[in-house]
Amino acid sequence: MQVHYLEFVTPDVDVVCETLSQLHGVAFEPGDPVLGNARTATLAGGGKIGVRAPMHETETPIVRPYMLVDDIDAAVASAEKAGGEVAVAPMELPGHGKCAIFFQGGIQHGLWQV
Repeated sequence: MQVHYLEFVTPDVDVVCETLSQLHGVAFEPGDPVLGNARTATLAGGGKIGVRAPMHETETPIVRPYMLVDDIDAAVASAEKAGGEVAVAPMELPGHGKCAIFFQGGIQHGLWQV
């Protein structure tokens, strides 16, 4: 199991980026429109951190890990079979791969295929 993308949703994007930069020595890029204008930083293991503002007024702050999978459609089907509720079906993010989100046990789980 490998975290490919760690997403922080917060109204305080600059503050969180600065804190993560100081704590972990990462450098954040300007906002990426494909990732909801998330400011991203590449991690040593090849994954990324993304920090973005909520995209609508009902989206609350959250930290959501996206686990790397070989076949996102099969992974989503497995999550559903195990009782997960798909919140975001697999979708293409140009230049980044595909992602999906499911809810289970009160937790938002992200999946990512490159």
